[in-house]
Amino acid sequence: MHKRCVANIISRIVLSVCLIMGIPLAWAVYDNPHSLEVKAFIESIIFGALAAGVSFYFFRMKKEDYKKLNAKDGLAIVGLSWIFLSAIGALPLFLSHVVPSYTDAFFEIVSGFTTTGSTIFTDIEVLPRGILFWRSLTHWLGGMGIIVLYIALLPALGTNASQLYKAEAPGLTVERAEPRIKETAKNLWTVYFLLSLIEVMCLMVFKMPFFDALCHTFGTMATGGFSTKNASMGAYGAEVQWVVIIFMALSGVNFIIHYQLFKGHPRAIIKNEEFRFYFFIIIILTGIFSFILGTTGMSHNPLRDSAFQIVSILTTTGYTTTNFDLWPQALKFTLVLLMFIGGCAGSTG
Repeated sequence: MHKRCVANIISRIVLSVCLIMGIPLAWAVYDNPHSLEVKAFIESIIFGALAAGVSFYFFRMKKEDYKKLNAKDGLAIVGLSWIFLSAIGALPLFLSHVVPSYTDAFFEIVSGFTTTGSTIFTDIEVLPRGILFWRSLTHWLGGMGIIVLYIALLPALGTNASQLYKAEAPGLTVERAEPRIKETAKNLWTVYFLLSLIEVMCLMVFKMPFFDALCHTFGTMATGGFSTKNASMGAYGAEVQWVVIIFMALSGVNFIIHYQLFKGHPRAIIKNEEFRFYFFIIIILTGIFSFILGTTGMSHNPLRDSAFQIVSILTTTGYTTTNFDLWPQALKFTLVLLMFIGGCAGSTG
C-alpha cells in the first residue's frame, strides 16, 4: 500500500468537508451569531483544516505519483476517509454541548455519513438549526458518496481515479466508461443535485418551510431518514408525503438510469430488469397493503400509508408517517423482508 498517497488524498478530502461545514455555520450565524453553536463550528473547521493541512504538507506529492494508486490504496482511502470525516464532523455536536459525550456525537455523524439514519436524540425539535442542518447535510454528502464528489471536483487522478470509484460505488462500475471516470462522477453528482433541487421546490410549493424542505430533501435523496420533526414525515400533510414518496422511490433507482433519462434515453428504463422488478414490488405490495388496511379499518389513508412505508423501508430511508407496529403481523413481516431487499444497485439506497 502506498501510505503517502493514501494520506495525501485523505487530507484533501477532509479539507474539502471542512470547507463544506461552513454552510451549517452560516445557518448558525444567521440564527444567533453569538451562540455556542457558532463557536463550535468555527473551532471544528479550524481544527479539521489545520490537521488536514499539516498532513497534506508532510505527505505532499507530485502529480505523477498519483499513478501509483492501486485497488488496495482505493479501499484504504475510502474506509479511512469515512472514519476521519466522522471524527471531525462529530466535533460541532460535542463542542456545542448538544450531546453529552463525544462517543454520542461520533455515533450520530457516522449514522449521517453512512445514511443509516439511527439517532441518539429523543427530541429532535429542541436542537439548534445549524446542528440539524449539519446532520442532514452529512446524509446528502454520504448518499452519493464524498469520494465520488472528490473525483468530480478536485484535480484528476488520471485513470487511477477508478480505484477510488470502485471502492466507493461498486454498484455503478458496470455501466461506466473507464477512461471517463471523472466525467461520470460529475454527471452523477449533477443528476443528484438537480433531483434534490426539484424536490426542495416541490416541498416548498406545498408550504413546507425552506429549512425543513432542505433537510428533508437531504434525508430523502440520500435515503437516510434524518428529520427535523419528532413525528418524522407524519408532521406534514398528504401532499408533502406524496412528494417524499415519489423522491424516495426515485432515489432507490440506479443513478445511471436517471442520467440516461436526462440525456433523452427513456429506453434505459424498459431495458433494465432490476428497475422493472423494483417498481413491480412497490406497486403490487402497495395494492395488497392498501386492501388489507382498508378492509380492516386500521388506516384512514390506506393507499398513502401503505405506499409511504413500503417505499421508505424498501429504499432504507426510514421516514415514517404512522405507527405500523399496530399493523397485522403478516404486513410487518413483509416490511422486514423489504429491508433486506433494499434499493437498486447504484442508488443511494
